[in-house]
Amino acid sequence: MADKYVVYAAGYTRENDCGIKIYDLDPKKGRLTYRDCVHITNPSYITISHNRKLLYSITDEGVQSYNIEPDGGLKEINKRSINGMRGCYISTDYDDRFLFVAGYHDGKVTVLSLKKNGAIDKITDEIYHKGLGSVSERNFRPHINCVKMTRDNRYLCVTDVGMDHVKIYALDHKTGKLKLADIVRSDIESQPRHIKFSRDGKFAYIIHEAHNCIDVYSYEVQNEQPYFEKLQTVSTLNDYHAGGSAASSIQLSDDGRYVFCSNAGDNSVGAFKRDQKTGLLTKIFVLPVSGDYPKDIAVTDDNKYLFSLNNESSTITCFKLNLSAGHMVMNGPAEPFNEGNCILIHRLG
Repeated sequence: MADKYVVYAAGYTRENDCGIKIYDLDPKKGRLTYRDCVHITNPSYITISHNRKLLYSITDEGVQSYNIEPDGGLKEINKRSINGMRGCYISTDYDDRFLFVAGYHDGKVTVLSLKKNGAIDKITDEIYHKGLGSVSERNFRPHINCVKMTRDNRYLCVTDVGMDHVKIYALDHKTGKLKLADIVRSDIESQPRHIKFSRDGKFAYIIHEAHNCIDVYSYEVQNEQPYFEKLQTVSTLNDYHAGGSAASSIQLSDDGRYVFCSNAGDNSVGAFKRDQKTGLLTKIFVLPVSGDYPKDIAVTDDNKYLFSLNNESSTITCFKLNLSAGHMVMNGPAEPFNEGNCILIHRLG
């Protein structure tokens, strides 16, 4: 029996409260069919638990949890406050025992415990970043943009575009408390936006919004301390890119062979071949997405199709990938989607 897939897309709800849309995905044709809408306000990011049974979302009221039904539908479990301003990123630890929220506007990391049934429980820790950044017109104070655990489930990596660094916190799995263990410092005014890890956990990829680049790091634990070593910096753009570009999202392919990114302003997607032994990247292409502000992207697990969620043009555009030939082509008309923020592909079963 062929695998079945759904796509979840989340966006701002200034005009209506249909924040998350559910689509059926045809994996052979790479096309989306709209199925249902989830009423939630301003889901700026969504994530699926590592056991693949739950979906968590940011909302104006805090955070929201859902059961993923056998057909891919979403059934609300509960909602909790994060005791602060609306978050911009959400993730779980690899045991699905804790939920992490990044606060862009208030510079706060929030940790909440999770119940066995997936319901969101109490806040276990809150940490405000402090200090002054280097770009006064925007980043005069901390702006946390991403919270992501290392694959060994030991450390929470917190990117701060205002302070140009990534703070590494040790997670106490009994109390849900965080303790600062290290700081990975990016170039001044580079704005580290998101961090992703290879499946084996040995390499980290940090995309930088202002410098439009990806830094590649090796990661290991030495003497019970996290150790990151920079290996490479690659541009997310072509030499002839548009002005005013800002790197946005970064994704690793399921098989670990490729890294993909998107660029707002330039309105493009980049594809890189990844050496699975060294972690190093080689650019394959950077090509336009036929939309404005590709805030997030998703790639099918066979690396045949890429979906670009374009925030300012309010569309989802789909492309057929040919990575061996080094190109992609648009796969049908754009799908309307209002002010999209995050898009995820989920395999059922």
